Amino acid sequence: MIKSPPHSNWRLPINTLPYTIDGILIWLDFAGVAVFAISGALVASRKCLDPVGFALIATITGIGGGTLRDLLLDRDVFWIHQPNYVGLCVSLALMVYVLAPHIEYRYKVLLWADAAGLSLFCVLGARVALELGFSGTIALVMGLLTATFGGLIRDVLCNEIPLILRNEIYATAALTGALVYVLLESLALPYRGAELGGVCACFIVRAFGLSRGLSLPSYRPRVGRDYPKDDQPND
Repeated sequence: MIKSPPHSNWRLPINTLPYTIDGILIWLDFAGVAVFAISGALVASRKCLDPVGFALIATITGIGGGTLRDLLLDRDVFWIHQPNYVGLCVSLALMVYVLAPHIEYRYKVLLWADAAGLSLFCVLGARVALELGFSGTIALVMGLLTATFGGLIRDVLCNEIPLILRNEIYATAALTGALVYVLLESLALPYRGAELGGVCACFIVRAFGLSRGLSLPSYRPRVGRDYPKDDQPND
């Protein structure tokens, strides 16, 4: 092991960098749950729900995707062993219940924060699948579900068109981030380079869609073909 030279304690030793990045990812995980929980609570405010409704929608939005991921991968659901996630969602829901009028007009800011949470969760979902020995295809699916399923349940319960089905680059961004992570992970990059690459890829795609108002082309109805009488099928 290479030791740092004397009188250089101000520098971060190279061998501690991976642990530092791991710590940052953990805090970003909590931040992602917080952002999703706030977005859920804001939907509850538009529906004029009571505090229990706020807490329910915020919690489902914050931890719903990770819960589905863990159930499908047959592993312990993460928040059962770390109930702080649930406490965070409920606390933020009650905060939004009180402060909603002061937060709702900042919804554009929340969209960008939501993009950051989406970027992190698509990578974390894919990472869990790979660590359990599943294929890259399953990792992509888990990344997409982790990042989007909580919001899907939120919108269904609140009788809104799910964000994943709207004309926005949302699921595409999550899938891009998961794909970049899976590809980079095969290269065994140091210092969590695969995770950081996937997070950046998802955020860039989502940010490009938000700033430009872009979306994938929607299906347009076409006039049905008129078959000649000779081509009509026999009864």
